[in-house]
Amino acid sequence: MRTILHVDLDAFYASVEVLDNPALAGKPVLVGGTGARGVVAAASYEARRFGVHSAMPMGQARRLCPQAVVLPPRFEVYGAKSRAVHEIFAAFTPVIEPIALDEAFLDVTGGGRLLGTGAQIGAAVRARIRAETGLTASVGVATSKLLAKLASDDAKPDGMLVVEPGTELAFLHPHPVARLWGVGPATLARLARFGVETIGDLAAVAEASLVDALGRAHGGQLHALAQGRDDRPVEADRETKSIGQEETFPRDVADREVLRREALRMAERVGSRLREHGLAGRTVTLKVRFPDFRTITRSATLPDPFSVSGEIARLALGLLEKVDTAGGIRLLGVTVSNLTALAARQESLFGDDGQPSSAPAGQIHLQSAVDAVRARFGPDALGSAALVEPGAGVRVRRQGTPCGPEEQPP
Repeated sequence: MRTILHVDLDAFYASVEVLDNPALAGKPVLVGGTGARGVVAAASYEARRFGVHSAMPMGQARRLCPQAVVLPPRFEVYGAKSRAVHEIFAAFTPVIEPIALDEAFLDVTGGGRLLGTGAQIGAAVRARIRAETGLTASVGVATSKLLAKLASDDAKPDGMLVVEPGTELAFLHPHPVARLWGVGPATLARLARFGVETIGDLAAVAEASLVDALGRAHGGQLHALAQGRDDRPVEADRETKSIGQEETFPRDVADREVLRREALRMAERVGSRLREHGLAGRTVTLKVRFPDFRTITRSATLPDPFSVSGEIARLALGLLEKVDTAGGIRLLGVTVSNLTALAARQESLFGDDGQPSSAPAGQIHLQSAVDAVRARFGPDALGSAALVEPGAGVRVRRQGTPCGPEEQPP
């Protein structure tokens, strides 16, 4: 019998911000886009008492909780905290399936003799996370991924819930059917015709009826889950398929230079995350959403993998040049896919046209130096001059003198 943990960090982004600024403790904190079109990425529990939740438009969240402190996301900081938590997971089991920065499944079936019961392991994981990172985590312990996830949700915030073997159906069936994986608004509407409100109601519906209503694969899967049958393994070798960055602008943007700077900024972020994870990619995809919500993607693929931000930017900007932006753009995104391990890549001295490559070894060494500076002094310590907006002041530190008021370089 398997023992699976689902570990979920509580209000992760907001909690990290409170850790970095203790003056925010006890206040409603929202992390997300700060513009009119921004979306809440995380809300502290103080903010949730006002009805605010993640994925809510920031404007609506501000109306519900006008006293909230609203902060833009700092994904580099959250990534560092997430890696520290995953190092703790690795002390308990090698079978870890990351779901997001703030949650993961752990299969601890093989750790019983050495580490104790699932409940004991869950308690130890929570204690170490709190002691070593200052964060709190909620944990669900069960015999399947479905039950462990439901249990951790029910345990929030800062709790643990164990579904003992033999009690699975008694725990599962009272939950609303919308809590099942694969039950979205459309499926929920179809199930309502059968009078289904809870998972127990769904379990009482004949499988043939669900197959007729939802199709063989979907209907069969939901029938099995409602009966508590979930044999999906914790996938320790689950691969990252792509790494990307996108942003919804506060107002539609038609200015080509502004769009170019945003594409460059995203390329820098994506390249940094690629190298941080030891990955390189072969495909760059540009995502564009227009004011009428029409969305297009454009892609470019190279024969050799790359991780240098400049190469990502070159491809992204080339794709952007082919898009008509005269009517404005609501959202822009840059993603790298077709990933491979960075160590496995081989640098090419020549590009597609037989000319010297735009990213030879010298650029890679330069990028490594930039990464080292950012790792020591912060992600904004060094960046491309192309990202400086026209007319913006540049702070210059002259050798032997402190950095004073803004000075324009000669």
